[in-house]
Amino acid sequence: MRFDVGCGLKELKEYWGRSGYDGNLDYLMKVVVKDPSQLIVWRDNNEVVGHAVWHETNTEEHRKGDARDREDREALEKLLGKNRNFVELHEIWLIKEYRGKGYGDMFHDFFEKFMKEKGYSDVVFYADHPAAVAICRKHGYEEGGYLKGLKEYVFHLSLKKNT
Repeated sequence: MRFDVGCGLKELKEYWGRSGYDGNLDYLMKVVVKDPSQLIVWRDNNEVVGHAVWHETNTEEHRKGDARDREDREALEKLLGKNRNFVELHEIWLIKEYRGKGYGDMFHDFFEKFMKEKGYSDVVFYADHPAAVAICRKHGYEEGGYLKGLKEYVFHLSLKKNT
């Protein structure tokens, strides 16, 4: 398994068709066009078998105007403080037959190193799947609690502490 930053639109569409993921393809395509570095693909024998998306945001702007805004903002401020920039990791997906083999753990190692190299100091990740929650705990993410509006746990990792 290897992780690559970005991929072409044709390859992304092909992967999408066989991935089993029911998310928004148009959103992923916009990410690839706007900033390909915000898409990380998981490859097995040069074939895309998973993906993750990340973006920069701020505790004051995150989900602004969203009905879940207050609960989310309070959790983020508790974890990070007011008016703090961070990277949100989201849209993680791995084709079913590749799950349960430790690739999520490998991905987090890759992603945390990648973000440090880009100069970021904080990562936030929302998770509801037991495997994702376990990986966050294993990697030392601070837990911000369960957000009822999102139906997910929010986690924070300070990259400054993990050198």
